[in-house]
Amino acid sequence: MMTPTETVQAQELRLVEILYRATLLNASDIHITAGSRPAVRVDGKITFLGDYPILTPEMTQRLTYSIMSEKHRKQLEEKGQVDFSFGVKDVGRFRANVYFQRGSVAGAFRRLPNKIMKVEELGLPNKILELCHRSMGLVLVTGPTGSGKTTTLATLINYISENFPYHVITIEDPIEYLFHHKKSIVNQREVGEDVSNFADALRAALREDPDVILVGEMRDSETIEIALRAAETGHLVFGTLHTNTAISTITRIIDVFPPNQQEQIRIQLSFVLQGVISQRLVPKIGGGRVLAYELLIPNTAIRNLIRENKLQQVYSIMQSGQSESGMQTMNQSLLSLYRNGLITLEDAYRYSPDIKELERMLALIK
Repeated sequence: MMTPTETVQAQELRLVEILYRATLLNASDIHITAGSRPAVRVDGKITFLGDYPILTPEMTQRLTYSIMSEKHRKQLEEKGQVDFSFGVKDVGRFRANVYFQRGSVAGAFRRLPNKIMKVEELGLPNKILELCHRSMGLVLVTGPTGSGKTTTLATLINYISENFPYHVITIEDPIEYLFHHKKSIVNQREVGEDVSNFADALRAALREDPDVILVGEMRDSETIEIALRAAETGHLVFGTLHTNTAISTITRIIDVFPPNQQEQIRIQLSFVLQGVISQRLVPKIGGGRVLAYELLIPNTAIRNLIRENKLQQVYSIMQSGQSESGMQTMNQSLLSLYRNGLITLEDAYRYSPDIKELERMLALIK
């Protein structure tokens, strides 16, 4: 394989070579856009590849189109953006979003690890692992884009496949991790390729004899409503939302529905919710990133508060009795990482959902 520098010198810039270079740098994301050199995100920060040329609109189109099928090109030209995943031999798998900006083609490529991480590698506690042992209910993994939600879910699904004789169905847009059949059968359906949308795939999944269903993203009221029904009727359902805290996750689910449905949704959610994991990836001292997470595991009191629409009281319950419940707030997670010398104080403040509370917590330990 040619090195990136040799490729540039030959004036035959190829996307495969840029992706290969990004892999050597252990980048999480690669950006291709006109008027800029190719850029990569390493440990959460954007870096430009200085030995590459500044890209023209013609170059960005040629680079991105080189890994797109005719179907994906047509979707891009009709809708202005397209999502898909692909593999490059001897390099790895990538998730792509190709889109138009200022009339030219740009692309963002997320590098996907070649192997699914084990629970102990991610640093997930036993309380999160115990959620995989539930026979039914709803488990949510939330956080902003790039917070590692997909990696956490892949680890949990892989754990289930290794330990339980189940039928697992995943609904993803696009498929990122490839699961192997172990003790479980794992069928993966890609939105846009195998099925038209999440709601249709989830509705069909209920007729496909599943034990576990993974919903890649709970985007709308129809998908959420079907997921709640599936969780009620004896299935263990995993899903994701782009929310920053456990309580905002519950609020988001309820607020998706019109006011006349919200009471019924609160009641359903109070019965089926098994856990909410809200996570962030924080820069680690010395390089890399470390997982900070908030964990909500509903007990009787929290379920009552959800039904009664008193979510503002849930946080105080999450803070108490943690040795028994295993619950944890994001500030407690950040404080622990800081005290253990894994993250800086600056980053603890940067990723805190409530800086004043974190300051009070820090004052108590000084």
